[in-house]
Order: sequence, then C-alpha cells, then structure tokens
Amino acid sequence: MGKIIFYEERNFQGRSYECHSECPDLSSFFRRCNSIRVESGNWILYENSNYRGHQYFLHRGEYPDFQQWMGYNDSIRSCRLSPQHGGSFRINLYEREDFRGQKMEFTDDCSHVYERFRFHEIHSVHVHEGYWMFYEEPNYRGRQYYLRPGEYRRYSDWGASNPRFGSFRRVQHYY
Repeated sequence: MGKIIFYEERNFQGRSYECHSECPDLSSFFRRCNSIRVESGNWILYENSNYRGHQYFLHRGEYPDFQQWMGYNDSIRSCRLSPQHGGSFRINLYEREDFRGQKMEFTDDCSHVYERFRFHEIHSVHVHEGYWMFYEEPNYRGRQYYLRPGEYRRYSDWGASNPRFGSFRRVQHYY
C-alpha cells in the first residue's frame, strides 16, 4: 500500500488530495498539481487521465514544485503504484520496429545511449524482466516513459511521439 498527497499550490499549500491506490482520473479532486509528498510507495504519475501523456516516476520524498519531478506543467490527472520488483532486470532494444535490426540486451542502466551505441533511436523494445524508465535526454533528463514487462513493437506503444532516446534505467524501489 502506498500513500501520496497532491497539493494545488507550491510548497504543499492549497487544496490537497491523499491517494492510496491507482486512480485513472484525478481531475475531480484538484484542478492543478504544484507540489507532492510521497509518504510511501513508488508512483508513476501521468499528465492525462487514463494513464496517458507525460509520465513521472516518484519515490518517497517531498517535491515542492513540479520542476522537482521534472514536470513540464502543473497537470497530473492519473497515477498508479509501481509494482515491487525484487528480481533481476533484462531488456532487449531494437533499432527498427517489430524487433528488427540491431538488437542490444541490457541488465543495467545506460546514462547515454548515443555514446554507448552511436545511434539515438530505439524503435522497439522487449522487456523480459523488471520495470524500466526511458528518458528523451542523456543522464536521465527530459520526458520519461515507464515500461512494464511485455513487447513494444513500436515507440508509440509506450507513449512516445518519436523514437529518440538519450538514456534509460531500471526502476529501483525505494522505501
């Protein structure tokens, strides 16, 4: 069980809403979200309802304004707890759609995709084990994309608008 508190204003001010489980539509509880306290659990927040739009991974801590969680604006409309994963991590990345082209397998984080592989684009992914977060920019910056175990035949399957990625890492759980 997790606990997260959303606040309409910065620095934990204004109207608030406490949440303990996934919620596909938060819009009836607050108009905007400018600060967050995560008291327990690891959360994936989404800019739009029904788990769509920009995504953010937050673990226990205080986030006094939306820039603290790398937010692009004050819109959070859905959230879910990230399942606990204590096992191993394994992911395959492909340079083309439908698992074609060069394949790379990882069990660890990568802070700079281009420096390591000499290309920026990842068109398909097979997550074998664990949960992963992709970032548009190197060093875990920019828009985030949360990938659960499964097959993603094209970048739009995980919510991205283009195949350019700068970094990715395993979703580690903090308590």
